[in-house]
Amino acid sequence: MLSRRLVHTSSRRLNKFKLDPNYKFKCGIEIHTQLKTRYKLFSLSPSSFYSSPNSKISYFDVGLPGTQPKLNPEALYLALKLAVALNSDVQLNSTFDRKHYFYPDQPLGYQITQHYHPIAKNGFVELKSEFDEISVPSKIINIEQIQIEQDTGKTSYDKYDKTIKVDYNRSNVPLIELVTKPDFEDLKQVGAFVKNYQTLVKHLDICTGNLETGAIRVDVNVSVNGHPRVEIKNLGSNGEIQEALKYEYNRQVQLLKNQEDIIQETRGWTGNKTVTLRIKEDAVDYRYVPDSELPFINLSSTISSDIRKSLPELPEQILKKLTSEPYSLELKYAKFLVDNKDILTYYYHLIQKVNEKQQPTKLANNWLFHEYLGAFTKLNIEVDMTILAASLLGDLIVKVGEKEISTTSARLLLLQLLQTPEDRDKSIDELIEQYDLGKPQDLSADELHDAVRDICSEIVDNNPDVVERIKKGQKNSIKFLVGLGMRETQGKVDAKAFTEMFKELLKL
Repeated sequence: MLSRRLVHTSSRRLNKFKLDPNYKFKCGIEIHTQLKTRYKLFSLSPSSFYSSPNSKISYFDVGLPGTQPKLNPEALYLALKLAVALNSDVQLNSTFDRKHYFYPDQPLGYQITQHYHPIAKNGFVELKSEFDEISVPSKIINIEQIQIEQDTGKTSYDKYDKTIKVDYNRSNVPLIELVTKPDFEDLKQVGAFVKNYQTLVKHLDICTGNLETGAIRVDVNVSVNGHPRVEIKNLGSNGEIQEALKYEYNRQVQLLKNQEDIIQETRGWTGNKTVTLRIKEDAVDYRYVPDSELPFINLSSTISSDIRKSLPELPEQILKKLTSEPYSLELKYAKFLVDNKDILTYYYHLIQKVNEKQQPTKLANNWLFHEYLGAFTKLNIEVDMTILAASLLGDLIVKVGEKEISTTSARLLLLQLLQTPEDRDKSIDELIEQYDLGKPQDLSADELHDAVRDICSEIVDNNPDVVERIKKGQKNSIKFLVGLGMRETQGKVDAKAFTEMFKELLKL
């Protein structure tokens, strides 16, 4: 056992974590993914996670004698989608097995899974430094297998009557279990893989992708210098995964330095340390046997190619496209769009509209991410891409690009559109005229220049303290003067014109 001193030492080291080159970190992960199916895996109970306890269950879900399972084909289809997307070899013949263990959350006394003949084997994910912030140019993470299995019920402790209660709504919900090879050599690779996996299952509409709600549950297996591996169960966030790995690596390294044995075991994460749950079981402890009530799954030889044809463009392909011409997005914005399919679709329509009018993509990028999405924040309303048609926002951006309306006026009009539904049926030209937001049309360029000079001169005369600060080097104070000029002209004159005029008058 570790001493108290050792535990405190390991905790202090978490904040300054670094792999010791003399102690090789090796890790594999298992990911359990709840599938977004209408019904459960082997019954017609609805898959529901937010209903009152034990309200979405069938006789089979609670293990009543005489009930039999019947495979939900939707779960099989979703598993196949993921297998193909992860470059796996789909097995044309697969079977179900019974994994025996006796917990209250498993009423059958066994879990139906695919131990001997899973649905897929031998996949891989390639992590790349250009997208994943890993320390090597690329890293292949091999996938051992993907299998379909049923989820368990959910236990909870009632602190008032001091009893353990079981909600079987989750029992028999379909899961995919993905098992990787122990190919991870540092923590960044683990983090990148999990994030990529979350993005992929959301993108394919296989799962919500949420760790925090339990839709994805991650177990990690850690070993140091080839010693026995230790499993850490049910990590519920990317932060938990990283902190648990740091702690467990330090714990095992310290044991080896003290010439103590590492025990193959299953541990849990308390929030600041790992603790023993049970000595690690081997396959023989579960007494796997083929399930006698479920038939074999026999698939067509063309199933992989057929599934591949039905898949949408995958996240990595989208990232490559968005960070290249003509979109040229920063990686953080490209990843944001991949994680938000509704905004990605909106973005494509917006770019098409703006490019039709020969306006730069960069202008549309800025308006979508900073002005449009930012306007929802300013108004304290939830982002809803259906509120304003991409074509209407595109027309507004084009007017800004063609300098028919100032940026300030366009921002005001955007806020108005988000708050006034009846305005969304009008054209941008009609709205500019209705709210008198257009550039002054009755002034020539020279007349406009002279008018701006007169306004700026008056503002300079009326704000000597601000002018003094600017002359002393506080050049950002010029924004205050520009704001006064914009207010005076109700945003009809572009801020750039005022900025240039103030610099000219103040000899900056």
